[in-house]
Amino acid sequence: MKHKKFLLTLGSLLLLAAGCASQSGWQPVVDPYNDPRAAYINQDLAECKMLAKRVSGYTPEETIKGGLIGGAIGAASGAAIGAATGAPGKGAAIGAAAGGIGGGTYKGIDAETAYKNAYIRCMRQRGHKVLN
Repeated sequence: MKHKKFLLTLGSLLLLAAGCASQSGWQPVVDPYNDPRAAYINQDLAECKMLAKRVSGYTPEETIKGGLIGGAIGAASGAAIGAATGAPGKGAAIGAAAGGIGGGTYKGIDAETAYKNAYIRCMRQRGHKVLN
């Protein structure tokens, strides 16, 4: 029963982290002043957004992958440390939680950064002045 509660809690935290780190409507600020392609800004924003998502991977999926990998590594190392103190199960649970949350957050932030950088590069390569 304790393991089911733990897994449910870990899953909920990973989904929460995925939601926090997701690509939630962010788009670069483009200065249309003296921009010969100003008429195409909306079209370019839409196309660059799709390209940036492909480049970065979809953030919630990457967050979950990172959480699962981090959780597995954390559980293994936590069990090893816990075995030395006589509580391998407790050590595995603590390690899985810490590794899962840390790994998920890292992957989510990494994918979000890649998304923003790809979005900005795409807009600049199309001739727009991106401010952020």
